[in-house]
Amino acid sequence: MQEKPGGAAPGHAWSGRFNEPVDELVKRFTASVTFDQRLALFDIQGSLAHAQMLAEVGLLSEIDLGNIRLGMERIRTEIAAGKFKWSIDLEDVHMNIERRLTDLAGDAGKRLHTARSRNDQVATDVRLFLRDAIDRILDRIRQFQLALLDLAEGHAATVMPGFTHLQVAQPVTFGHHLMAYFEMLQRDAARLADCRGRVNRLPLGSAALAGTSYPIRRERVAELLGFDGVCENSLDAVSDRDFALEFSAASALIMVHLSRFSEELILWMSPRYGFITLADRFCTGSSIMPQKKNPDVPELVRGKTGRVVGHLMGLFTLMKGQPLAYNKDNQEDKEPLFDTVDTVLDSLTLYADMMGGLTVNAEAMRAAAREGFATATDLADYLVKKGLPFRDAHEAVARAVRHAETQGCDLADLPLATLNTFSALIGDDVFAVLTLEGSLASRAHIGGTAPDTVRAAIQRARNALA
Repeated sequence: MQEKPGGAAPGHAWSGRFNEPVDELVKRFTASVTFDQRLALFDIQGSLAHAQMLAEVGLLSEIDLGNIRLGMERIRTEIAAGKFKWSIDLEDVHMNIERRLTDLAGDAGKRLHTARSRNDQVATDVRLFLRDAIDRILDRIRQFQLALLDLAEGHAATVMPGFTHLQVAQPVTFGHHLMAYFEMLQRDAARLADCRGRVNRLPLGSAALAGTSYPIRRERVAELLGFDGVCENSLDAVSDRDFALEFSAASALIMVHLSRFSEELILWMSPRYGFITLADRFCTGSSIMPQKKNPDVPELVRGKTGRVVGHLMGLFTLMKGQPLAYNKDNQEDKEPLFDTVDTVLDSLTLYADMMGGLTVNAEAMRAAAREGFATATDLADYLVKKGLPFRDAHEAVARAVRHAETQGCDLADLPLATLNTFSALIGDDVFAVLTLEGSLASRAHIGGTAPDTVRAAIQRARNALA
């Protein structure tokens, strides 16, 4: 068959194979440079390590290596200054950088791609990007935790109602409540740190899918780039994105925890609760109602949580039908990953700052803790300690609560004679049990809400972060 004139644009890495140019819509549809240019600095980092290894094994001359280094530094400067010219005709970040390097360094730029493919190149870039993202997120988690500890320390003895089913359950302290989120963030950080170990493996050297016949030293590239080791199977190295899924799952959990806190901040700031006020810089007003102060940051974090969870589901769906090895589908992993990283970083940054601008209305919290018979369980525990079986104590206190409801008062407001009608075991010492402070102080074990216990937990947490 005679070849048709006018083949694919010579700028494409594969242009020699095709007889006609790429359709303009296909070009736009398949190009990724509009978003994967974000990987540029990681691409340069990986290329420089690859070039050094090639020179060390004799596949690249020292002159070529020097020209590649000079060219890459020029490209890095152009990107930082916003002067690099990105071209959709060159498809992706890799080919754009390679073309510019060839313009600057001549044949040395063309030799750089020896012993690698864009398949292992992009897998390396994404891992470098995620490793950097994880380190930054871990730092933001720590900053948020420190802000939580500062706030919790100031309110280790501030009484508030603890809720189950969003109903008043038992008294806790605000400091204890905040420390629950510290613990969630500790697990979030541990998950990310564990994930980092699986991210930090080098795919480069796997080439397109089968490895390479060149005498490369993959371990040397891993050493230069700070990877813990190399991916052991070339097919797996270029095709799987489970490390990205794992990162996305850990990120979704971070956002779920922030979303739960957001829901509470939104409720607490409403006049019906009045527990807290957020600083004005984290709120907005209404275009029609002049009195409004809306908690926009918590609301948006709550909303963006759905976005991050959606990215996780999208990545699962992206991967589920792919045979080995690399498929073009994997181009679609980057935008959700980039957005997940940005959303988590911004959310954690805002929350760390927001804790310093949070004002607590301790009186409103205390008044709410006196509603809903928050010390009813303390009365039941009191009766058990007097020798009454717990189920009988539970029944006696339930009847006392029902009576107090009809009287419109708290259990602590009932006379001793009235309390005796529910159990003869109730004595004068019961009123110490029925106070909010008495309830808190009785829970002095590790994990409890007694103020001194909360302060000890805060100190342990500070030591853990030191």
